[in-house]
Amino acid sequence: MRLMEVWVKAPKLKGSKLIIVSECLRFVNEEVYKRFAGEGVVLTVCPENDNISTYGKIASIIRSSSPTQVVVVTIDGSPHCLQVHAAVNEAAYILGMKVNRKHYVLVNGHELVEISPEAVRVARYLSLVDKLIKENPMILRELRVHSMEYRLALSTGDARLKPAGD
Repeated sequence: MRLMEVWVKAPKLKGSKLIIVSECLRFVNEEVYKRFAGEGVVLTVCPENDNISTYGKIASIIRSSSPTQVVVVTIDGSPHCLQVHAAVNEAAYILGMKVNRKHYVLVNGHELVEISPEAVRVARYLSLVDKLIKENPMILRELRVHSMEYRLALSTGDARLKPAGD
């Protein structure tokens, strides 16, 4: 069921383990999708197709249905998917309550990595991300492995791979 199409007080949501996954997860890695689908109530979302009211919808579901846990599973590197993680953190903020949550990203379509709510928070602050890159320029070598956009930027001279200490 799609997140934006579910009633926030649906009986199936009451006290459930709510799993919010990116719409494309099943297509990218069906095994990971099935693993999570077997653990709770799965709602799919795509910020590229859905509007900003995703933030309010998630907060309303948490307030109305009191899930025992909210799990987010998306594709790493997607600027749209990042919004889903941010929406869950924002819902906890809006509600002013502790929300038991876990965040996961699927790296390169295969490796499932748990990330902290703090990583999601920092990702929203580009000045802090820039500071982290300056303190650890070697991270750009990892970015080159994962990001086609970054590799193209390097090849066109729109970016440069900074050596350590640069």
